[in-house]
Amino acid sequence: MSYSQICGADAVVVSRPLLYFGTRHTIEPWAERLCSEEWQLRYAENINELQKLSSAAEFKVGIVAPDHRDIINNCRCVESTIARAGHIRWIVLLPKDALDSPPLRELVSATFYDYHTLPVDSDRLLLTLGHALGMAEIAADALLPEEGEVRSNGESEMVGASPQMQKVFKEIRKVAGVDAPVLITGESGTGKELAAQAIHERSSRGHGPFIAVNCGALPTNLIQSELFGHEKGSFTGAHQRKIGRIEVASGGSLFLDEIGDLPMELQANLLRFLQEKTIERVGGREDITVDVRVIAATHVDLEKAVREGRFREDLYYRLNVLQIRMPALRERVGDVPLLAQYIFHRFAEEKGRKIKGFSKDALHTMNNFDWPGNVRELINRVRRAMVMCDNSLISPSDLGLEQRNNSRWVLTLGEARDRAETDTIRAALAQNQGSVLLASKQLGVSRVTLYRLMEKHALSTN
Repeated sequence: MSYSQICGADAVVVSRPLLYFGTRHTIEPWAERLCSEEWQLRYAENINELQKLSSAAEFKVGIVAPDHRDIINNCRCVESTIARAGHIRWIVLLPKDALDSPPLRELVSATFYDYHTLPVDSDRLLLTLGHALGMAEIAADALLPEEGEVRSNGESEMVGASPQMQKVFKEIRKVAGVDAPVLITGESGTGKELAAQAIHERSSRGHGPFIAVNCGALPTNLIQSELFGHEKGSFTGAHQRKIGRIEVASGGSLFLDEIGDLPMELQANLLRFLQEKTIERVGGREDITVDVRVIAATHVDLEKAVREGRFREDLYYRLNVLQIRMPALRERVGDVPLLAQYIFHRFAEEKGRKIKGFSKDALHTMNNFDWPGNVRELINRVRRAMVMCDNSLISPSDLGLEQRNNSRWVLTLGEARDRAETDTIRAALAQNQGSVLLASKQLGVSRVTLYRLMEKHALSTN
């Protein structure tokens, strides 16, 4: 049932979409009143349609009216869908006697923004819908990154509002517009493969394949065959021709992860491919032309590896035409709480029903932790806490950080003052997109003073 079906074909579509899932006879008596108050009603016919519609960003408020014949089971069947749609505030409509059931009271308390008993009091429901919409919009403003956010498919989608990540997003857009090789550097767990995917998706090759190869994970005796392929009978066990990863990537992008682990004997073959755009399969005699863009990544210092003779200098300069450095999570000013909230909603179906989010102590602890495992470690700790937490809010101990941080937080007064200054300056810079002028005005100090404090605490805007 659409807005035009209820209010007439000539009705003007307004910007307050409302998602409804439940029995039609429940909605009909007050549907016209909703439309008169500028709510655009959208009806989900079944659970599949509910899952599809609830993923849309346009909906911030939803109503569920379960079948009265089996209320608990009907509520539970949509519970996982509701959990995944963390951007929507849900209201449930129930018969008056339904809440006599303790399991249903627990379900309603843990899952829904509010509830109403039938028959519906339309004035009260409209007031609740207005409050729910306001809260959803506040939450969206607080959780979503600013302009420049990049997301790509994958478990740890790229999310960030810090000046450091805004710089990365800008660089990704620039390098995506050309076809030269790219070298992505950074610590393990910073999202180098996600950056490579983002470059590929935004390039003219986005319609082609994206083939990822972890050079450090392949056995040395198989790397050449995996990359370049082999002909039937070229070695023992080669019972048929095999097309290599480079050839499979033709027309798209080849991502060579941990390129610093590639053996020296194969570096020459890769250099030849980069120079001539041709490969030769193991056991083959013909050159095969391959149209591939190469994106490489490494967590090691390749310049140092070149000086030590572990990496070919000519290959390094072939790969390092364009470079993007992925910042460590500890360098991303203000991004940890943002990422934690994003992960919480991304894996909402894994959490206990009672869990609403993070305690202030948990957010403070996460924001002050060094995160040696970077975003990958943050994802693992948050997902574990969502499963193991027994309370409504995740605590530092649920994240496994409390004991680790206690000794670190035995501070002198001077250390506490320095930490407070550092946190405050980082937050101001993040809120003002790295602008020292705006941050200094917010903090009530001069630009000279702010620059001095930034130098004292080794802070920068990028």
